[in-house]
Amino acid sequence: MDKNNFFTPKLSMGNSSKHIGIVGCSAEGAALCYKTICTESPKTFGEHVHPEISMHTHSLADYVGCLNSNDLTGIGELMLSSAQKLKMQGADILICPDNTIHMAFDYVKDLSPLPWLHIADAVVESAKHQDFRKLGILGTEWLVKSDVYPEKIERMGFSWERPSIEEINEIGRIIMEELVYGIFKPKSVIYFQEAIGRLKEKGCDAVILGCTEIPLIIDDSNSLLPTLNSNRLLAEAAIKAATVHLSCV
Repeated sequence: MDKNNFFTPKLSMGNSSKHIGIVGCSAEGAALCYKTICTESPKTFGEHVHPEISMHTHSLADYVGCLNSNDLTGIGELMLSSAQKLKMQGADILICPDNTIHMAFDYVKDLSPLPWLHIADAVVESAKHQDFRKLGILGTEWLVKSDVYPEKIERMGFSWERPSIEEINEIGRIIMEELVYGIFKPKSVIYFQEAIGRLKEKGCDAVILGCTEIPLIIDDSNSLLPTLNSNRLLAEAAIKAATVHLSCV
């Protein structure tokens, strides 16, 4: 074998698509997004074919430290560091399967070496196509109290609702102490279901699973409201963006 050709792979048709870079934060959310891209891509590209994918993750502790100190610039710098590494790996577009750190997205988008897809855009577009009008927001305490989703929802002309403060705190605890570690407790599933039920009582016609680990325990089969799975919707948006020359922000 010619050693000069040893590292030259035989490319599939999927390699003619854009190279997706995943900026990871938590392991469970990033892994689920990667898996979804790989398993859903064959519907677009053909059997066993998916776009080239690279991933980079800083330690979750680095992000949590910035979140606890409300250091959005620090979060942005971590995301940009990943973006630079992914560009060096050949990525063409970037996604981040973590809703919370999109709090720093405005900082990141102006300095990024590559275009990004915004997770909330994917979710709100899906809500529009399904004709939902009032969306409940679930996620970490940081995310639910932020404007990441309200700004996108209001721009689309919809309304939104947050859980109670007590529910926000407990849901945030479940996410950070259980779900990010792959721990799934029946009583936590029930807590989510009850919180969704109260959002339904407040007039919501769908609920945003605004933490990319929530789909590991909640989906349409056990929710009192239709779910908007941010992880899956971002993965599907990335597949679509990888097939065409889109202008991403």
